[in-house]
Amino acid sequence: MSVTIKDVAKMVGVAPSTVSRVIANHPRISAETSKKVRKAMEDLGYHPNVMAKSLVSKTTRTIGVVLPRPAEELLLNFFFYELIRGVLAQLTRSNYDLLMAGGSNEHEELETVTRLVRSGRVDGLLLLYSRASDPVIHFLHEEKVPFVLLGRSLDYEDVPSVDNDNVQAAFDATNHLIAQGQKRIGFVSGPSKLAMTQDRLMGYRKALTEAGLPFKDSWVVEGEFLLESGYRAMAYIMSQPEPPTALVVIDDVVAFGVLKGLTELNYRIPQDVAIVSFNNIALTELTMPPLSSVDVGTYQLGYTASQMVLRMIQQVEITARQIIPHRLVVRESSLLTVPPHA
Repeated sequence: MSVTIKDVAKMVGVAPSTVSRVIANHPRISAETSKKVRKAMEDLGYHPNVMAKSLVSKTTRTIGVVLPRPAEELLLNFFFYELIRGVLAQLTRSNYDLLMAGGSNEHEELETVTRLVRSGRVDGLLLLYSRASDPVIHFLHEEKVPFVLLGRSLDYEDVPSVDNDNVQAAFDATNHLIAQGQKRIGFVSGPSKLAMTQDRLMGYRKALTEAGLPFKDSWVVEGEFLLESGYRAMAYIMSQPEPPTALVVIDDVVAFGVLKGLTELNYRIPQDVAIVSFNNIALTELTMPPLSSVDVGTYQLGYTASQMVLRMIQQVEITARQIIPHRLVVRESSLLTVPPHA
């Protein structure tokens, strides 16, 4: 005979409705009661019927994660692995599943998200990017679907989001190079439509302005979050009559491409070109030389974003915009052993 909710409730000495609330991760159930109920479920071998529960509660216990475009970035950039790890940690803890979705262009993305929402396949969504004039964000905002944005919305002030202070992070990275005596500092950027790119470019320019150093359009190169993008950027930026002697790079994987390109061009790092990038993925310690990088708390970004969307689904009040602290991790790629070029 199969074990029922009533059997679990009887063993713990609570009402069956309390067991149901524990299974649903209701916020009003105490941690002590939840622990006792879950232990009884384990001891009795009770497993909730997810399909039946979904029909009754009209929930799927599934969160959709909308990947950035192009989706290949997820497979080639370790930042997204760490981000998804944080998302999964919170969802697993709350007995939710994850469904990944995306599209190769703006139209496909909107079609995919519309289908997920209208078919009731997800209870909420996480968007792992933030772009200007994004029809997906507009659709979700208008439909009042629980969703959380990684980054800040460029179009709506009230969109729930998790982000870093990217202006300050880039300001700190650029100031570090300035403190090393650098005067010609370039910027290897991401796609200009992204809020993160705009904010980091702003922080970079702000640091240069405050230090009285020049900003040159020719020292800023736009690309994608791919190693190849950083590699190609070096052929352009270092061919100039007066190339920069230091670079702020939008992302660690892009910086790996920068390192490769500079090495092939016979530049020494950091003696000829100093580098600081972002995300502080594990491989930054293994490059030659080790890469200085701004740790943006990638795991915490994913964990907090999924926590926020679950609270929205449960109609628990949240802080609409949460900022995850950053810290600059200084390694050999930005520390000069000889004076920089004049």
